[in-house]
Amino acid sequence: MSRIGKQPVLVPANVKVEVSGNTVRVEGPKGKLAQTFRPEVAVQFDAGKKAVIITRSNDERQSRALHGLYRSLIANMVKGVVDGYQRRLKIEGIGYQARKDQTSVVLTVGYANAVQLTPPDGVTCDVPDPTTIVVKGADKQKVGQFAAEVRAARKP
Repeated sequence: MSRIGKQPVLVPANVKVEVSGNTVRVEGPKGKLAQTFRPEVAVQFDAGKKAVIITRSNDERQSRALHGLYRSLIANMVKGVVDGYQRRLKIEGIGYQARKDQTSVVLTVGYANAVQLTPPDGVTCDVPDPTTIVVKGADKQKVGQFAAEVRAARKP
């Protein structure tokens, strides 16, 4: 059995979890997240233990892989709605800098024009100083993806 998948995901008191059909919805102080799962795995919320339990239907290779995957995704969702995720990006280069412009981040990184990047829903950006960008949000995947897009604006 999967070592990761067999561990239950403990849910804090201020988080609501709802399992309906093949969708898990998690709601907490930092936001709401939803994840669909495949039929090879089954997800149940045990209200008495305040834990989410993931089981698989068989021992095929695909099912074993999805078992641990969905357990990790649900654990990341619970952590995201409670604590949130953040990535700190440091800009290095002479004259390179960033600034905040309403909802987007504007990067001056050596091109003729400034690069303007707008974060997706649920992700916010702060620019505490011109050489630091802080990407925050409840969804780990969206935070990481937007941080990668900011980084890809100019290769290091």
